[in-house]
Amino acid sequence: MPIPDGVASLLVAGEQPVAAYKTVRDSAIFTNRRLIVRDSQGMTGKKVEVYSLPYSAMWSTENAGTFDLSSEIELWTRAGHIKIKLGSKIDVRRLDQLIAWAVLADK
Repeated sequence: MPIPDGVASLLVAGEQPVAAYKTVRDSAIFTNRRLIVRDSQGMTGKKVEVYSLPYSAMWSTENAGTFDLSSEIELWTRAGHIKIKLGSKIDVRRLDQLIAWAVLADK
């Protein structure tokens, strides 16, 4: 399948999408650095949780949906698991990009 729209905004410098697979509402995108899973939720599918599974760490973000007005971010690290509830106006996709840069960018 072609790489879905919106994936480019999640990638960091030097990261390239390699393959993508889709179910009815969800998709999995393999890059040269990680697996990105888009999980559409709720009746409308407007609420989307994005799992980012680099080959060394993992995190997920979830935007606010139609009936659920909060966003959240979860991180699994060597130090443990943390889940943070965010407001509905937070740009969680920007947080995805920031975390990806911190974890995946060439240092």
